[in-house]
Amino acid sequence: MNTLARNSILVRLGRRILPHRTCVRTASSSSLQKREQLKEGPSLQDFLRGTTEAETSTVYIADRGKPIPYIAPETLRGQKRKVFLEVYGCQMNTNDTEIVWSILKAHEYHRTVNLKEADIVLMMTCAIREGAEDTVWNRLKHLRLLKRKRETNGEKPLQIGVLGCMAERLKKQLVEKEHSVDVVAGPDAYKDLPRLLAIGQRGQKAINVLLSLDETYADVVPVKLDRKSKTAFVSIMRGCDNMCSYCIVPFTRGKERSRPIKSIREEVLQLENEGIREITLLGQNVNSYRDTSDGSLEDAPKEATLLAPGFRTVYKSKVGGLRFAELMTELAEAVPEMRIRFTSPHPKDFPVDVLETVGKYPNICNSLHLPAQSGNTQVLERMRRGYTREAYLNLVKEVRRIIPNVTLSSDFICGFCGESEPEFADTVSLIEQVGYHAAFLFAYSMREKTTAHRRYSDDVPEEVKQERLRRMIAAFRREAERLNSLFVDRTELVLIEGYSKRSRTDLAGRNDGNVKVIVPAGQVRSDRAADRDDVRPLGVGDYVAVRITGSNSQILKGEPLYHTTIREFYGNA
Repeated sequence: MNTLARNSILVRLGRRILPHRTCVRTASSSSLQKREQLKEGPSLQDFLRGTTEAETSTVYIADRGKPIPYIAPETLRGQKRKVFLEVYGCQMNTNDTEIVWSILKAHEYHRTVNLKEADIVLMMTCAIREGAEDTVWNRLKHLRLLKRKRETNGEKPLQIGVLGCMAERLKKQLVEKEHSVDVVAGPDAYKDLPRLLAIGQRGQKAINVLLSLDETYADVVPVKLDRKSKTAFVSIMRGCDNMCSYCIVPFTRGKERSRPIKSIREEVLQLENEGIREITLLGQNVNSYRDTSDGSLEDAPKEATLLAPGFRTVYKSKVGGLRFAELMTELAEAVPEMRIRFTSPHPKDFPVDVLETVGKYPNICNSLHLPAQSGNTQVLERMRRGYTREAYLNLVKEVRRIIPNVTLSSDFICGFCGESEPEFADTVSLIEQVGYHAAFLFAYSMREKTTAHRRYSDDVPEEVKQERLRRMIAAFRREAERLNSLFVDRTELVLIEGYSKRSRTDLAGRNDGNVKVIVPAGQVRSDRAADRDDVRPLGVGDYVAVRITGSNSQILKGEPLYHTTIREFYGNA
């Protein structure tokens, strides 16, 4: 509550409680008796700290221009309140949830995986498409019923918080549309969660959706949600400057800023000590990474960021700093027995030095995500992607020249504003011409605030979008099935991640190309040179050489041959 509102409440309360001056001068015994009784009543501090009826009807919104309201320090502690975490959307949201849990755990909150015993439900949300938001709205309806049921039955109250991109996009609209929401926090406000939860605990809504120019959470060590997993996400940069016309991310995640290489290296080494065997470097535009934190670089030549040939940006070329290739080199040499992946990149940020770094180190996986979005140059222009169909195809050719065994994945959108049938046909032909082992395919969903929302009309009928989406999926699956069949009879290095979803007698893992591989559980030779009797069981986190025996459009099947390591496998392959 701001100072003016608090003072107004105190004035009104004073008028009700304190006698008028005329009464003070001629106080009767009755008045004196009432005043004596007041001495045992609430103090001024009770009014400052307590929650009045006027307070419960307000919404606190964090504002850089206003003072932070007083909160008793002890209320910032979680007091072992149980938090239930739900994650929607991309890998970055998973990592953000691990950051949130690290912050709350440090403030004495406890985590629960049982919704019924939760004191707090926090939802990490996505706003990239309307369907993603609809999922959250439907979930909030269910949580509202649960919250009301507890209130009716006199059970412990339930506090509901919405975090992430949807919180940033809708801001106060969230609590206005869904009154059960108590806390709203954007992607740069997670450190403020203990205070927001304290404000919201007594009925007042609390919102912080302030974006930052420098928050990277480099000083927060994420706490993994799945402690059994041998893979982990490492956030290296946040935000995006590309301003593609269809995309809401720059408005929900803010401008690009990168973590120092030193802090990333320290986190990765810690993960290695904890037994993690594979990391995925994360960022909205991960390969535009640029570390400018080292003061020793101030006198170094201010070289401009290199782009892939034929690509351009909507912003001025950035100069100085350590780039993505230098970060990957640092990590690849620091943890040679840990696999390194990265997502989500932009095709423009794949100059030759990045591709050569991927090809040089065996622990940097030969699987690249090259989000095309469309196969038509005119549509790409309306999307503000900064390249033509020809430039994209030339990049694919260069990638396969430098990294011969690369597997590619991509993103595609059909039904973007004004997309004609011939323009969509170019997308299908690009999918068929390039060939992708994995793809994320979507019908276009108009987002407010984006350039497309201001400039264009969402004029492709929904039924046409869905029909085109089915055709994209069919084209992708045909090519994926063909490409996966090429693995048959090859020996692949597979990291075992756990049991297969369909059978407890099979294990599942991924090869270097990020294709899922199913193998039978059991004993295999302890190394390549071991005798047949020298065996040990396969387990989560093991690297194993696998001969591929079958495939379809989604998975590979194989026969495990022997335990191995990254250096041994590629030294002998």
